[in-house]
Formats: sequence, structure tokens, C-alpha cells
Amino acid sequence: MNFASDNAAPAHPAILEAMARANAGALASYGGDALTARAVEAVRTVFERDCDVLFVATGTAANAIALAALTPAWGAVFCHRHAHVAEDEAGAPEFYTGGAKLLLLDGPHGKIAPDTLRTAAAGYSRGNVHGAQPFAVTITQATESGASWTPAEVGGLCEAARGAGLKVHMDGARFANALAFTGASPADVTWRAGVDVVSFGATKNGALAAEAIVSFDPAVSAVLPHLRKRAGHLVSKHRLLAAQMAAYLDDGLWMRLAAHANAQARSLASALTAAGATLLHPVEANEVFVRAPEALAARLRAAGAAFHPWASDGPDAYRFVASWATTADEVAALAAVARG
Repeated sequence: MNFASDNAAPAHPAILEAMARANAGALASYGGDALTARAVEAVRTVFERDCDVLFVATGTAANAIALAALTPAWGAVFCHRHAHVAEDEAGAPEFYTGGAKLLLLDGPHGKIAPDTLRTAAAGYSRGNVHGAQPFAVTITQATESGASWTPAEVGGLCEAARGAGLKVHMDGARFANALAFTGASPADVTWRAGVDVVSFGATKNGALAAEAIVSFDPAVSAVLPHLRKRAGHLVSKHRLLAAQMAAYLDDGLWMRLAAHANAQARSLASALTAAGATLLHPVEANEVFVRAPEALAARLRAAGAAFHPWASDGPDAYRFVASWATTADEVAALAAVARG
């Protein structure tokens, strides 16, 4: 009963098999191989347009390198107070940008409202050498509270960002889970809504270690390859990253895995609330956030269930995460323990 993180789940067999096939023989290094070219085209097909695609091994690298392409060292990036870039990346965005500041905003369920962004941006004077100069805003899909952005919501925020002269980055570590919930197309919730760069995640949803930085802005695309190399994230055996992404996208595997994880999360939520827990955020992806009596949490821990306390939501708050590998039997076992 491991509901601690989707990072704890194994890689999907189809992805491991694809890596084994890609490992045979010799291929050009650093992304100069045909497999990488095919994987790039697969990502472009998903987003329904020509775009620049750079593979990296971690979500932190994807986010930090993308933000470095959007923001100079003297700049600043707006983000939600509980965004992964602010709370879980050990200062990587500041490091890779050369010192750009993260400006923290509030909003329910991990989302930033357009008016919140407009008000915050208006507080910074362009050209004032004594203050931070905002260049971008980053949002997370799905959010750190498990909420999914709709195309209309993303479009509204992007409109506010454009009005303030800001570029928009989307951290898509759980991008597939958000799409599985909203039914939106990748294009509609990103570039058609005004997003400039996406960190397109696969690792949390069945890959071993594969993420993509997807740029829809030619100016940003021009600097991304240099930033990736300088950051030490241009993998020499690039075909092994590409093989993961190609298998992930092949025949809709990524969406099937995400839909399964989301369904198990809904079952988890039902089991926990039936046992006396209270939902803290809507279940719109594969995470469940609850406030639970200590007796319930202790009973689950004693039975071997793995889950995390969630300080962001206050005392007695916990996060449970389902993955592509979570089974109905595991959820049923947790439900039986929760009932006592």
C-alpha cells in the first residue's frame, strides 16, 4: 500500500523494453540519432504544431533550464507559494537563472488568479534598478494541490501575463493526469492558450527518467540548447531518453496510464472520506489531500500504508498519491484498514 508518491512507482514494462531495444548497436550521441528525431516528432504530433523539443532526465532540470531561458539573472518569476519550483527544487531555478528571484503568490488549490497576477505585476516598476524585474510566470499542471487547469483558466492567466509583459512557463510534471481529468487537448491547454514553454513530464507516469522541455517561442528555443549543455543535462546516450518518450507516447500509452492513476485516486478519496477524512482539495488528477483524525492515520501507518504528512495544508493533513501501477486491490486493502 504505497501511496507516498508516483515517483515510487516502477517504470512501465513497455518503456523498459523500448530502452532495451534502443540499447542495441551504435548510434550517434547527444541527440544526433534517428530515434531522438522520431521522439521529437512524436512530441510535436502531441502538441499539433512545430515546436522545439529538448529531452532531459529530471523535472527539476526541465523547469530550471526553461526558466533560465525566460528570465535573466536580474529578473524575477512569479509562481504560486507552494509551487514545486519554490518548495521542492532546492533553489535550482535561482541557480540556473544566475540569481533570478521567485516572487510568491497565493491562490486556492495551487492556482494563481489573473487579477492576482495583474496586481502583483503592477507593484514592480519597469526599469527600476532597485527592484526585481519580473519576466515570467510559472504555473503547474496539475497543481501541487492536485487541481487541473482548464484551457480557459490558462488562457485567462496568459492574457494577464501578456498585459504585464511576462512570458508563461508550465510545469507539466503531471500533465497527462490533468489532461485525463479535463479532457482538454495538449495544444488547447498550452500554446493555443498562450503558454510559451512547457516542461512535459513522463517520469511520474511510467517513464524511468525522461522529461522534455517544449518551446513554442523561437527566441527561447535559440538559447535552450546552450543552457541545457551548460547545465550538464545534454545526455550523451540520448537515445535512451528518446526511447522512453517515444514509447510513452506510442498508441496513447501515456493517457491510459494517467487515466488509470486518476481513477485509483478517486477510489482512494472515496475510501478515506468514508472513514472520516475530509478532502482539502478537489481530486482532479492522481493526488488526494485530506485532513484525517490521527487515529485513522496511525491505523493506516500500522498496517504498512505509505503516505506523507502535508504541512502546506496545516495539521493532520496528508497526501496520498496513486500511480499507473496502483491496483484496485491496494486501494481496497487501504479501505478495509481505514474502516477499522
